[in-house]
Amino acid sequence: MSKETKEYDVIIIGAGPGGMTAAVYASRANLNTLVLDRGPYGGQMNNTDAIDNYPGFLEIKGPDLADKMHETATKFDAEFAYGDVQSVELDGNMKVVKTDTAEYKAPVVIIATGADHRKLGVPGEEEYSGRGVSYCAVCDAAFFKDEDVAVIGGGDSAIEEGNYLSQMAKSVTDIHRRDKLRAQPSLQKRAFANPKMSFVWDANTTAIVGDGQKVTGVEYIDKDTGEKKEVKAAGVFIYVGVVPQTAAFKNLGILDEKGWIPTDENMHTKVPGIFALGDVRQKNLRQIANAVGDGSIAGQEAYNYIQDLNDK
Repeated sequence: MSKETKEYDVIIIGAGPGGMTAAVYASRANLNTLVLDRGPYGGQMNNTDAIDNYPGFLEIKGPDLADKMHETATKFDAEFAYGDVQSVELDGNMKVVKTDTAEYKAPVVIIATGADHRKLGVPGEEEYSGRGVSYCAVCDAAFFKDEDVAVIGGGDSAIEEGNYLSQMAKSVTDIHRRDKLRAQPSLQKRAFANPKMSFVWDANTTAIVGDGQKVTGVEYIDKDTGEKKEVKAAGVFIYVGVVPQTAAFKNLGILDEKGWIPTDENMHTKVPGIFALGDVRQKNLRQIANAVGDGSIAGQEAYNYIQDLNDK
């Protein structure tokens, strides 16, 4: 039996902070707006215990901020629905969004599917996520003031964030599986000159260890000796890659060679009527605040695009 196709003015794929902000702006402009997500609204905010760098709140729990954003979006009648998007296809000016259970159609699609941090996949990583395990120094460094922390990784992000952490932490130990860093030379030079930073080379991380409540250290195998060792740390920051969630959009020709979506400053992709925002874009800083900024632009641009279509 064929699926019923529901039509909207705007379909937003992803209900994180950027997607919900786009929904506020689109629905407030009286556009019939649908927000699809394969999980609960809020995205990675739901896994964040405390947020202390979002304007207007000295500190707020991630799920609480997600609830407030959802309340704002639904105030203007944006519709939220579960949907694991499989593909987006073009049909003239319309875009057909196919999920595992339904089909939807709209002249505007806004992609806000975000990116996932690549996991180490070692014992303790999931258990202590949000309790000492972090993937964002800008988000969480303040919680480890005057503490010993560890960074896992040797690329640009790991070394840049290690230098950032050193402004607050007592010490930063970088644990790397190779005998040299992959970060650009200028970042390496700064790190090696930083008296708070030290390095453990040729180390295979085997576990994040803790006391049942919080992280206490990182276990690793010394590849040269085969010996199991441990670095004591109150926090562990993992930088082994970030993966954009864009597999469903490969057929549109809007991805770069690494799967990110390039846009202009107004969130336009190569395809008219398809916008992208937040962590799925090519960008350096991935924070709630700039995802919200992207969302406001995308929501307004959706309105402008539909107005232009109506004028033709």
